[in-house]
Amino acid sequence: MSSAAQPVRAHPGEEHSQSIGAQLNWLRAAVLGANDGIVSVAGIVVGVAGATTERQTIVTAGVAGLVAGALSMAAGEYVSVSTQRDTELALLEQERRELREMPAEELDELTGIYQEKGLSADLAREVAEELTEHDAFAAHVDAELGLDPDDLTNPWHAAAASASSFVVGALLPMLAILLPPVALRVPVTFVAVVLALALTGWLSARIGNADRLRAMRRNVIGGALAMAVTYGIGLLVGGVQL
Repeated sequence: MSSAAQPVRAHPGEEHSQSIGAQLNWLRAAVLGANDGIVSVAGIVVGVAGATTERQTIVTAGVAGLVAGALSMAAGEYVSVSTQRDTELALLEQERRELREMPAEELDELTGIYQEKGLSADLAREVAEELTEHDAFAAHVDAELGLDPDDLTNPWHAAAASASSFVVGALLPMLAILLPPVALRVPVTFVAVVLALALTGWLSARIGNADRLRAMRRNVIGGALAMAVTYGIGLLVGGVQL
């Protein structure tokens, strides 16, 4: 039997912590995007329903809110992630330059990082030297920056995910306000939105390992208040002769 060390394999279902963190961030962003779609469009259609019973007017307002909200979410996410990506690329380029111009100082820095993590000075130096010999750039960006140069966030993907999650959330109040009879439009929408917000609150708390009931209560109260306010404004505006 060979005495050579065998490569360490992950247990079934085990993933790198950074990959898990990235997946959780995407999931959290999707839930929050859907939540925004629910609240934003629910406020619009309920407000318009307070002012008029005309189906076409409600549809027009709802669709306008859905499209505008989705585009706004996409644009905001694109700008935000693009800025983050530009910063990450600048940090990676700086690391490449430092490795070229001051390799000894960079080796000392990597040694210090592993000493701070609990390794002895000699072992930290040995680890730093072996990692540097294998792939100095990968070793430094992982230890110093916590980045994977081959797995930077794509702003186009982020924008598409944000817009699509907003649309999915916005479809619920749209359907809830349009499918029931006129007299039941607002009550049905209110109940449907409250239930959906309770679900998104529970999901966001579960992803973040936070208090479920508190998150659900906060989500439901905020959404219910938004609908109540916009409905009241709709009633007032609808009764004004212009």
